[in-house]
Amino acid sequence: MNFHSFDKQYLQRLASRDPFVEEHFTAYFSDLLLLKLRTRLRSPQLIEDARQETLLRVLQAVQANSIDHPERFGAYVSAVCSNVLRELLRHRARHDQLDESTREPVDESVDLDEPLVTSQRKREVERALAALAPKDRDLLRMFFLEERDKTELCRLFNVTEDYLRVVLHRAKSKLRTTFAKQASTVM
Repeated sequence: MNFHSFDKQYLQRLASRDPFVEEHFTAYFSDLLLLKLRTRLRSPQLIEDARQETLLRVLQAVQANSIDHPERFGAYVSAVCSNVLRELLRHRARHDQLDESTREPVDESVDLDEPLVTSQRKREVERALAALAPKDRDLLRMFFLEERDKTELCRLFNVTEDYLRVVLHRAKSKLRTTFAKQASTVM
């Protein structure tokens, strides 16, 4: 490839949209940009997008007369290409898209069996509660399911608060034992 040196006159002709200079600009830098972009990008569409965006931005800068050093025009085009490449890669990393053939990830937070297990467990607890003495069953229901106040329970069962702890502990132990017996007979 023959290298070209650039000057102020070349940029003025490019800014005035001289067809010969525009064609030379596009042909000359397209090949150089393709070489640079192929080392960083795999997709031919992304390479072409980056190349087109680079050429567009450079032409806009030339038309705005914002290039101070025409002799460094090649380096300017390369720097614009690097910036476009960084923007493209940053955008792709931020919005990484999955292939359409990729399977959808499994949602580990949802347990589809949980409602079934919960309803089965409720039935087992209800069955164990039904097997208890009425006083123990009522105490456990009022304390755990209805969440009644301890002072109210003390008044209803005619016990002190200290003794309520003992009665509650005994009722829970009986429930555990009944529950374990029922579970062992099912298996």
